[in-house]
Amino acid sequence: MKSILKLLALISISFAMTCKHAPALRVLTYNIRLDTPADGVNQWPKRKEKVATLLLEQNPDVFGVQEALHNQMLDLEALLPKYAWCGAGRDDGKTAGEFSAIFYKKDLFTLVDSGTFWLSETPAVPGSKSWDAAITRVCSWAKLSVNGTGRQFFVFNTHFDHIGQTARLRSMELIAQKTQEIAGSSPFVLMGDFNCEPDSAPYAVAADSSKWQITDTWAAAKLPSPACTFTGFKVAGAECRRIDYVFVSPFFKANSCQIISQNDGTYYPSDHLPVVVDLAPK
Repeated sequence: MKSILKLLALISISFAMTCKHAPALRVLTYNIRLDTPADGVNQWPKRKEKVATLLLEQNPDVFGVQEALHNQMLDLEALLPKYAWCGAGRDDGKTAGEFSAIFYKKDLFTLVDSGTFWLSETPAVPGSKSWDAAITRVCSWAKLSVNGTGRQFFVFNTHFDHIGQTARLRSMELIAQKTQEIAGSSPFVLMGDFNCEPDSAPYAVAADSSKWQITDTWAAAKLPSPACTFTGFKVAGAECRRIDYVFVSPFFKANSCQIISQNDGTYYPSDHLPVVVDLAPK
């Protein structure tokens, strides 16, 4: 009995020490919409400064983008010089295809490790897809160290398939497994475009404490509904749905959570609205 109590005490101390090492953070997730001529007046060259201005105004410590092609990554790198980034193109694990990349402030953090896995039955194989997915999908991750403190945490950024219902469910189950494998007992943030609403099966997996323990920061903030993040470019032009999320592990609490609806009166900078969350250690 004494040995069990001692073990429980050690686990409690370990949890407390890990929690203590969770930093205060402002994080943001943003599907910036790929660069395609089909968007006409909203093609990327006509709105990249708007996206960069929004990001600068929100001033996140860490942010994730989805749908970014390599030329868009280079544009953001040039427009946002205080940030570094990591990630990989989903088609080849290098520069081809869309990125689910992670940006972080260079003066605040040092990148310790990073990687990308594919949302498939062969997650280590670049370009792979499985189940009923229409398109190759990825999750990129970063292990960051807070400069001058030694505190470390992980960030995961993903984009689920827009067609495959089974693919979205299996993708969430895979990420539940991978966050535990990669982050272990360290604090982590999971963000992205999950292409599913809060009443969906993948969201139920996120809420299943038997698989992992993460919190939807918007739901935890108990903010008034309706809340939505996928709008289309035109203001009030389509039904808006909440499909973009920031989830956090138990070491974090959300002090605030906002969906940013900044626009020029006619169009949003992207067809999604970014979600920004201020986090503190619990």
